[in-house]
Amino acid sequence: MKYKIKKIKLDFPILRKKINGNKIVYLDNASTSQKPKIVIKSQNKLYKNNYSSVNRSIYTLSNQNSNNIEKIRIKIAKFIKAKSPEEIIFTQNTTEGINLIANIWSKQYISNKNNIVISITEHHANFIPWYIISKQIKCELRIIKIDKKGNIDINQLISLLDKNTKILSITHISNVLGIKNPIKKIIKIAKKFNIITIIDGSQAVIHTNINVKKINCDFYIFSGHKMYAPTGTGIIYCKNNIIKNLNPWKLGGGIIANINMKHNNIKNIKFINSPWKFESGTYNLESIIGLGKAIDYIKSIGIKNIIKHEKKIIKYTLHKLKKIDGIKIYGSLSKISLVSFNIKQHHCYDIGMLLDQYGISIRTGNQCSIPLMKFYNIPGVCRISIAMYTSKKDINTFLYILNKIIKKLR
Repeated sequence: MKYKIKKIKLDFPILRKKINGNKIVYLDNASTSQKPKIVIKSQNKLYKNNYSSVNRSIYTLSNQNSNNIEKIRIKIAKFIKAKSPEEIIFTQNTTEGINLIANIWSKQYISNKNNIVISITEHHANFIPWYIISKQIKCELRIIKIDKKGNIDINQLISLLDKNTKILSITHISNVLGIKNPIKKIIKIAKKFNIITIIDGSQAVIHTNINVKKINCDFYIFSGHKMYAPTGTGIIYCKNNIIKNLNPWKLGGGIIANINMKHNNIKNIKFINSPWKFESGTYNLESIIGLGKAIDYIKSIGIKNIIKHEKKIIKYTLHKLKKIDGIKIYGSLSKISLVSFNIKQHHCYDIGMLLDQYGISIRTGNQCSIPLMKFYNIPGVCRISIAMYTSKKDINTFLYILNKIIKKLR
């Protein structure tokens, strides 16, 4: 079946926007994706007809929305092929999800005799929490190196793991290099030491077909806003046998089953069951509803069709980019959805600002990955990242303007 790129583009109203008279070419999808009409309409519909509190009351609107939240939990579980919707926890984003697990796990299971393993390629969201935890507990933080092509050094990984390793937290796809890590192989190695595995799936969830059962990770964490949903939605997948034994981190309303009192003193507090005990406070109802609609939209196009289209676009992009004189592309050319590069001595900010004058949106800077920038001895990069609505025409426009800018800068 032919991929209907023109029809898909029409489903995203912002793609018709013009900047300085130029039609926008949006190539910053790894930061956040644009939203289709079905998601945008869901927000308006909710506020006009269905808005209410969730899991707090017995009136009709509240019951309807409480049921809708659980239907979307089921939808997400099916999308990533989890065994049960009870393995799905709603958060604000990937950053909150990783912080939640880092803080829970460190309090319950990590001591100063243990160590935590991450990689040099991690986004700050999967780097800083573990660094802070290691300092608080006074345990060792071990960092996996990469080879010259940007691939995880598996031999070094093996050498870092031992019986005292409690956590291995690693990205599925690097937000800088666009390289897909062999996480099934990595997890298999970690399981020999009974290590808990956490996968940052932010860049992978919409660009690969995720099956958490086959991956066999203990946690898989991602954000809704990178997969065409509104901001303010994140997901933690956690194996059922693990989630049952974890204590909540954010404490407050909606997660208390009972507070036992005696002589005006608290005797004990009983929490509700998982996953709801991790979802204290008011739900981000509108964004969760939007996430459900985003999944419906993705399914209507077909995740396999999206992946096939994006593979063609990224292959074409790399083929054209590597011909540009003075370009430095970081990592191997085996990439998923994004490319980071620099042009000779020119600062990435200069390239980014000049592209913006022509309506081309890219990400510039350290990409929230300063350790990786230090590895390459650079201050930052230009990063382009594609989505289901990225066309060859978009890439050709970007390349034409990039070449035009390079000539001007000479």
